[in-house]
Amino acid sequence: MLNLSRKNILVGPFHIIIMSKVHMKSISEIAPEAFEQKNKTKENIEEVTIRLAGDSGDGMQLTGGQFTSTTALVGNDLSTMPDFPAEIRAPAGTVAGVSGFQIHFSSKDIHTPGDRPDVLVAMNPAALKANLGDIPNNGILVLNEDAFVDSNIQKAGYESNPMEDGSLEKYRVLSVAVSKLTKEALKDFEISDKDKDRCKNMFALGLMYWMFDRPLDATVKWLNTKFANKPLIAEANIATLKAGLHFGETTELLPVHFSIHRAEIAPGTYRNITGNEAISLGILAASELGGAETFLASYPITPASDILHQVSKYDNFEVKTFQAEDEIAAVCAAIGAAYSGSLSVTTTSGPGMALKSEGINLAIMAELPLVIIDVQRGGPSTGLPTKTEQTDLLQCVFGRNGESPIVVLTAHSPGDCFYKTIEAFRIAVEYMTPVILLSENFLANGSEPWKLPTENELPRFKSACYTETENFQPYSRDENLARPWVKPGTPGLEHRIGGLEKQDLTGNVSYDPDNHEYMVQTRAAKVAKVADSIPLIEVEGSGNGEALIISWGGTYGTAIATREGLAEEGIQVDHIQVDYLNPFPKNLEDIISNYDKVIVVELNMGQLAYMIQGTFGTTVEKINKLKGKPFLVEEVIDGVKAILKH
Repeated sequence: MLNLSRKNILVGPFHIIIMSKVHMKSISEIAPEAFEQKNKTKENIEEVTIRLAGDSGDGMQLTGGQFTSTTALVGNDLSTMPDFPAEIRAPAGTVAGVSGFQIHFSSKDIHTPGDRPDVLVAMNPAALKANLGDIPNNGILVLNEDAFVDSNIQKAGYESNPMEDGSLEKYRVLSVAVSKLTKEALKDFEISDKDKDRCKNMFALGLMYWMFDRPLDATVKWLNTKFANKPLIAEANIATLKAGLHFGETTELLPVHFSIHRAEIAPGTYRNITGNEAISLGILAASELGGAETFLASYPITPASDILHQVSKYDNFEVKTFQAEDEIAAVCAAIGAAYSGSLSVTTTSGPGMALKSEGINLAIMAELPLVIIDVQRGGPSTGLPTKTEQTDLLQCVFGRNGESPIVVLTAHSPGDCFYKTIEAFRIAVEYMTPVILLSENFLANGSEPWKLPTENELPRFKSACYTETENFQPYSRDENLARPWVKPGTPGLEHRIGGLEKQDLTGNVSYDPDNHEYMVQTRAAKVAKVADSIPLIEVEGSGNGEALIISWGGTYGTAIATREGLAEEGIQVDHIQVDYLNPFPKNLEDIISNYDKVIVVELNMGQLAYMIQGTFGTTVEKINKLKGKPFLVEEVIDGVKAILKH
């Protein structure tokens, strides 16, 4: 009996939602005069994007996480995008050290973390400078005026104080003495000045809770739990949170605040989830669904490390974790576990994939069920370790010596990371082959409401090892061209394994040229045969649009929003998402052949476009970006319109 719910791995903050759709205006549609009145008013709006930014030590990720959890509980649809500085200890007050968190939430179904923030909370001049270019005219700036002193202004690279030189005239500026008001709220608390200063993010959070009509209850509960052993610190943070809320209620700086109704989402139990959390839960679920022990071996690397951290917490499952001394040791340990009969997985990012390539080829030759999870980041080399890209596709498909085809699939949203992890294990076991699952930094750290699946929605797969001794041949094949999976030491099933070419059926070392060609082609045919058990692609749209937009991975939401945005302008395009990258779904070629214009949208120089052109001989238009950031919807809309000459 599947016992995921009993072991409490899937549940989290949830809500059950049945709402009718209501059209409301956005912040930009609210007249400027509304911000100049004296009486407090509440405006209903449909959606909003806010960004919190400050030094790495200002707690912006924590603040954003709490706002996200509360927003999920309120019942809005949401999508988030944390933004971490690449330098671990960049100088305080500099642009290089700015940490940000963006959340887009709405009373309707949304697909992205938003293009341009309606509200920016900047805790210092560097945070303002790093983010101001993204804020639209009439956007709201909430600035911690206490941080705008000469030294911080200079560190940020400003020549003059932007709060005084007129450069912010096109925005709605709320200058708030966050640091001073925090200290005032905590004047009776017997804690250090340093601890008081650390509470200022709670003041900003309280102000945002007032501005967007959010309750404090969930954050108060979280603070009491987090600081259970430091009750005075918990009380100080709660007092500061409430002070921020009360400041919003009483200040004349902001006479308007906003309400965003619950979204129209299918009823069910939901929790907020990131891609890395979803992969971790997918590993645990696969262990239960496959009925086998699971082994995770990894070397810490941004942005994949959280998967190892998360899975290691669940020692009540039949899952063992191993932090290796390097990437090569991690993949080799995982190969050993796969050979022993365990469901086996290793996690990494692009640089680690390069180091693991020889080990992955060993698993291909030995035909072992190994799952490799690559959470992509900016490259090459160390590149942009905290930023997002989709630049590992060709490395994963082709980046090994010899003819060594491998199954590659990708997730398209944080929640989908859960299902694709289970799918990777299923394919690996049923076809006795390594499988690469591609995620990316945007999915790994971004979050969305995720509806918890029921037991019958999760596919079981058979992972039991082979035990029949009669007529045993270690490289015989079943209907999937998979060889038997045998635990070492099983009486009567002894066989050779290793990186040298295998003789068909016996598995003995063979240098026979005809046998080598046959085995290479057989391994390739096995990977191609995976297409028999993966879903066909469904076209979103009319089926006869002016163009076909193709997305993969985390560009999914942007592509959907692009199609919807173009439709509002009277431009009809269709869209498909390609989640299975090797082999392709069987109907991909037929779909592509129906369109004169095929446009691939990806965060690289055109890797999927290259594969599609090479596989099907189809001319492909490309929309690419390499800035360490996801696409803005407006960027893709403009790109499509340029290609279609609209």
